[in-house]
Amino acid sequence: MLKQSGYQQVDVLGVSWGGGLAQQFAYHYPKHCRRLILVSTGTGALMVPGNPSALVKIATPRRYKDPARMAQIAGQIYGGKVHKQPELARTFAETAHAGSRLGYLYQLLGPAGWTSVPWLHRIRQPTLILHGDEDPLVPPVNAKIMHRLIAHSKLYSCTSKLTKHDQDSSIGTS
Repeated sequence: MLKQSGYQQVDVLGVSWGGGLAQQFAYHYPKHCRRLILVSTGTGALMVPGNPSALVKIATPRRYKDPARMAQIAGQIYGGKVHKQPELARTFAETAHAGSRLGYLYQLLGPAGWTSVPWLHRIRQPTLILHGDEDPLVPPVNAKIMHRLIAHSKLYSCTSKLTKHDQDSSIGTS
């Protein structure tokens, strides 16, 4: 697909479980991945798990089908400013959409059977790791683990969870 589009290399961005896919792409296609950006993600099955009460709340796609439910639990599962400013949760609820039930199930099961830990040290692309310090789903220690395993990485910790509604977060370097 890259060749058909006229690209030899791309910069790859992955958020949450998409960060796992981005890690896999960088590892399997190093000549095609120029730089890697990982946001609020971990290493899959071998990562420090999130807050159990937050994980239970994402076990079903109900929050995507019921905006009131999303507004009610968004702060508990996303943390940061969404937790402190409920109006952000309402805005997020209005824009979030669910995929198919089967797709949601695969998304939940994917990290359980995959990990990047055995080969993460082989990623040589410059990598930017962004992580919120109040993320209930992916604890910040996971970003620190990835930073230690990826040779050419920079870690930036944000004072609140990165979301598209959270663009005024202050960023500090680790």
